[in-house]
Amino acid sequence: MSALAANLVQSVDWIAIAPPTIAAALGLVVLVADLFVPEARKPLLGWVSVAGLAAAALMLLPLLDGDRATFCVNGTHACSYTADRFTLVIQFLVLGGALLAALLSVTTLKDADRQLPEGEYWFLLLSSAAGAALLPASRDLATLIVALEVASLPAFALVGIRHGDKKSSEAALKFFLSSVTATAVSLMGISFVYASTGTLYLTQVADRIQHVEGQFHTLAQTGVVLTLVGFAFKTAAVPFHFWVPDTYVGAPLPIAAYLSVVGKAVGFTGLILVTVVAFPSYADVWGPALAALAALTMTVGNVGALRQQATRAYSAVRLLAWSSVGQAGYLLVPIAAAAYSNDAERSIGSTVAYALMYAAVNLGAFAVAALVGRTRTANRISDYRGLYATNPLAALLLAFFLLCLAGLPPGIIGLFAKVTVFSAAVNAGLGWLAVVMAANVVIALFYYLQWTALLFRAPEGEPVRHRLPAPLTAAITLTGVLGIALSGAPQLVLRFADTGLF
Repeated sequence: MSALAANLVQSVDWIAIAPPTIAAALGLVVLVADLFVPEARKPLLGWVSVAGLAAAALMLLPLLDGDRATFCVNGTHACSYTADRFTLVIQFLVLGGALLAALLSVTTLKDADRQLPEGEYWFLLLSSAAGAALLPASRDLATLIVALEVASLPAFALVGIRHGDKKSSEAALKFFLSSVTATAVSLMGISFVYASTGTLYLTQVADRIQHVEGQFHTLAQTGVVLTLVGFAFKTAAVPFHFWVPDTYVGAPLPIAAYLSVVGKAVGFTGLILVTVVAFPSYADVWGPALAALAALTMTVGNVGALRQQATRAYSAVRLLAWSSVGQAGYLLVPIAAAAYSNDAERSIGSTVAYALMYAAVNLGAFAVAALVGRTRTANRISDYRGLYATNPLAALLLAFFLLCLAGLPPGIIGLFAKVTVFSAAVNAGLGWLAVVMAANVVIALFYYLQWTALLFRAPEGEPVRHRLPAPLTAAITLTGVLGIALSGAPQLVLRFADTGLF
């Protein structure tokens, strides 16, 4: 009995778990401090949150020395938390994205003039960031699902945080129902996998699921399929994308930006871990399924973005929402290619590289949208006409971000990321998927260039000057500098995205 108890004792490496732990602890501190801080000092909570997310990101530096694992069962190599190269890259993306969303939020909360509850807002954002940072390090199915829910549940509340706003409430409800369905399906799949393998650790699942006895084989197959369906919901892959446009429009704009980058990173990270790490022996099942989902997702997303009318209310946010669905399709391509490729790690590296590029430029586009939305609350695409005349720097940077998303020079980083994904498909023998992707890139060029051209046309009526508050300036500047620097040296992204997952 004592030997069994000794085997169940798990070691804890506090340095390894520092990034998500700091975000979680700070969330609790902010929630308690909100009770005692006077109303006039509430903006301080925002700056404390920004500083805490920066500190959590800085705690990635001590982990660069080598791989670390914790919450390991003695006598085995099974660990629940692993801080390897893959984990650090995704945590950098997640915490960096949360930090930029927090900078946007500081201005949004100030403009809301106390109509949004600041303490709850920052607590929910930090809690969601903590779950998102925990997920890439999760190496057992239970921790994976817990991290996924810790990242998702606060996001529902953030989407519907505007009290009395019907649009916001409807958006939160759609997001909640779709996400709960995804979780239920995933949990059923995971329970089937556990029943057929007797373990939740990803590496042990990968070993045991290959040798499942005959009567459990169907159970294991069903478990794999249901788990994949659950994660497809989380990634907003078609046909599980229906919640995206309304959720982005109903949410405060910084939360829409957060969901478009961090929410997407969470879903794709989970998908990578369950497919490539836990179910490599079922590549013949998830490979074709993900390839079909990728083709469907990029096509529906880009056609949806193409159909947006410039004069419709919230058309700018809707276009970015549909565009994010299309971008999800591109992100799925290398994961599907990993099933057919001899070098799965390189394929996964392509997804991570694309996610890093997408995060920087999409957050930048949302930051400029937040600037325009301060004076044009309907945030139509037509509201951006003549932006160059009033805010030349913001217009130039938005044009650059849109060209990056389109994959056109001078947005070299966008072109580089698309070529990387394209080559992953070709190298894996998925020529048909590469053709579908090329067709979708051409479709996307039309709506990105249409919006870009509008920025430099003569404004209609009296030009509206958009005042740039310091936090918004910092967010736009950071994303702009990052995008321009990476366009000058795009190979840095691929080197940084070398996952070391295997």
